[in-house]
Amino acid sequence: MKRSARLRPACITAAVATLAMVAAACGSSGGSNSSSSALTASAPGVTKSEIVIGSHQPLTGVAAPGYSEIAPASNAYFQYVNAHGGVYGRKIVYKYLDDGYDPAKTVSVVRQLVLQDNVYAIFDGLGTPTHLAVVKFLNSEKVPDVFVASGCECWNSPSTEPETFGWQLDYVREGKILGQYIKQHFAGKKIGYFYQDDEFGMDGVKGLDDEIPSSQVVSKQSYDPTNINIGPQVAALKAAGAQVVVSFSVPAFTALLRLNSLKLSFAPQLVVSNVGSDPITLAGLLQAFAKQGGATVNGNQLTQGIITDSYLPSLGQTSNSWVAMFKRIHDTYDPKAPFDGNVAYGEAVAYAFVQAMFKAGRNPTRADLVSAIQGGLTQGPVLAPYTYGPSDHAGMTGAFVGEIENGVIVQQGSVMVTNTAASGPITAYTGTEQSAPASGLPPR
Repeated sequence: MKRSARLRPACITAAVATLAMVAAACGSSGGSNSSSSALTASAPGVTKSEIVIGSHQPLTGVAAPGYSEIAPASNAYFQYVNAHGGVYGRKIVYKYLDDGYDPAKTVSVVRQLVLQDNVYAIFDGLGTPTHLAVVKFLNSEKVPDVFVASGCECWNSPSTEPETFGWQLDYVREGKILGQYIKQHFAGKKIGYFYQDDEFGMDGVKGLDDEIPSSQVVSKQSYDPTNINIGPQVAALKAAGAQVVVSFSVPAFTALLRLNSLKLSFAPQLVVSNVGSDPITLAGLLQAFAKQGGATVNGNQLTQGIITDSYLPSLGQTSNSWVAMFKRIHDTYDPKAPFDGNVAYGEAVAYAFVQAMFKAGRNPTRADLVSAIQGGLTQGPVLAPYTYGPSDHAGMTGAFVGEIENGVIVQQGSVMVTNTAASGPITAYTGTEQSAPASGLPPR
């Protein structure tokens, strides 16, 4: 494919930055990342005073409810860091552009960020179908593609896509953990699946099938995120006699599943993946969608009893040091947003990025960031260890199963860890949860 002429300025800038980095290294006995070296323009997007990063986010469209809060929450944490000295004195500038959860738009905005805005890295690009549209481009341009906001197993391909890193628990592991819980607590019950018809949903189904006996699964129904008419799928689940429905869905489709079930007087136990089960987001969507149809519902009441999982501390644990830290930052830098799971996610992934940037050094190249993550990161706010290494770019390894009660997720049992192998064991994590740093900044 012929390359656009817009590549040339970016290439020239990269070359100049590389020469500057080499000159700085030759002039300093400690190298470009020496603690005593002067700050330099060490890579595209890195100046003496700034680190410019970019992202594609669904600020509008079907995935916007809830998810549109994530990037502003990350930016709130970056503003906090900037106000407390930045990353070795540099401020993080976060440019996130709306792609409407539309892969075609994702291609356009990411090319703009890389080729025109010349960002240092793409951070937390949201969505499985959307990010799949740009992952090869980012790797061909050697742009760090860090902490994709999706649990697709596909981000863990360091041999073919060495710039890309997952962050959240991948959907295969999540499916296994939820599947084990279903197998243990709903033995003999008829199980139905409801899932997004792409790698997001199919990875979740793969994990579920590793644990749930096939004899219990009576129906598997998928949905297209561009089609909100899911009545036929819900009717099929009811006709099959599903007593438990496990859903790998974005929040809007979790709400549609619940409301369509009510219309059919169908009341299965709902088990919903983490990405589609934030209690505050769901309650709001249930009320809004019902109102559009001329009905009034209690959103919190309709989320009561939903089973889900979480890889971050529950926001109901107000004394947890991470929850307290995120709430304090939210109240100062993002006060108009609800303090919900999406906001906590945004701050937590931003913390991981700052952690990696400190590790990458004072004058980081793009390769330095990749090397820093591959060298491993401590857990920070997440509840189970990361997998990061030269041959593993997956991210988190575990989560706890919980139940929504009075608008918060209440933990049921231990944090469970596993791998993506079909026969891989699922075991209780025995490590100790880390405390939030008093400064709010990752230690270095």
